[in-house]
Amino acid sequence: MEALETTEIMKYLPHRYPFLLIDRVTSLEPGVELNAIKNVTANEPIFTGHFPQFPVFPGVLILEAMAQCCAVYTFRELGGYPSDETLYLLVGIDNARFKKQVIPGDQIKLRVVHQKTRRGISKFDATAMVDGNLCSSAEIIIAKNEIEL
Repeated sequence: MEALETTEIMKYLPHRYPFLLIDRVTSLEPGVELNAIKNVTANEPIFTGHFPQFPVFPGVLILEAMAQCCAVYTFRELGGYPSDETLYLLVGIDNARFKKQVIPGDQIKLRVVHQKTRRGISKFDATAMVDGNLCSSAEIIIAKNEIEL
């Protein structure tokens, strides 16, 4: 079980503030799962418009956080850091469900469980929890993409 801090996560993802949506990987079990956290704070730029009178963290960003977890997991499974020409892109979301609103002050606990990988396409079962309550769940599909420079 391995943990990763933000600076290490940034070695696996091209995302940067405000779109890096994983604050810490709390555990990574090769071949099985990755657990991470996202701290939701009131000063995040998204809350100026979503919604000023009742700030709610967008469900689509929870799904993106899940996908970022999947990419970190997959690069770690490959045993190295990505190159400048390789990314894992979100290519599918199935059975997405939103059960509870996420608001400033919440800490989202993300869990992605690897299901299978074929020809560079990986599928995961993903959940997001706050205070032990399910906020959202989805099947996340990512695919390796070679970038031509």
